[in-house]
Amino acid sequence: MKKQKIAVVLVHEIYGINKHMKYIQERLLQQRIHVVCPNLLNKEHPYAYSEETAAYQHFMQNIGFNYGIQQIHQIIFDLKERYQKVGVVGFSVGATIAWLCNKNEICDFVIGCYGSQIRNYIDIEPVCPTLLIFPTEEKAFNIHTLVETLVEKENKNLQLKIFPGIHGFIDSFSPNYDELSAIQALQCIDKFLQSNSSFS
Repeated sequence: MKKQKIAVVLVHEIYGINKHMKYIQERLLQQRIHVVCPNLLNKEHPYAYSEETAAYQHFMQNIGFNYGIQQIHQIIFDLKERYQKVGVVGFSVGATIAWLCNKNEICDFVIGCYGSQIRNYIDIEPVCPTLLIFPTEEKAFNIHTLVETLVEKENKNLQLKIFPGIHGFIDSFSPNYDELSAIQALQCIDKFLQSNSSFS
């Protein structure tokens, strides 16, 4: 049986599958990309942005990156049976999980948006085309130090983009939304997807 072309595993933030994740999912579907967005929280309703602390504690105490990566790996393996290319797109903690998919050659591309915890996994060397998008400001750490460290690695698979704003700037449902930066970042994602959706 001939494999279909391309699929993406969309990995949500600490809040779960909220309106922003549904928007990104629909956006990818419009580009004829099959999308799987697993509910890592196993929670019927997502957290509200006002519940950030509770959402973060729930993720770190009950899910964590090890469990998250195991779940995403299994989904990638399943999708590989049916699709020629499988990528991972993640936001915040989801971006860090996407980054961790670069530990081996299980996926064909990775996109991570404001994955602040990536700073704890800078030893990873991307083995597939990888796009990381960051804001100019992060509350918990110096984003420019992280970016400089990644740039110094000179990894040919890694693209880094920084846009004015703070954590969550792409999310139009968030108080941290920055419209201009979001438009530019989404265009950057589209271009990256197009360049990594071709088949030899």
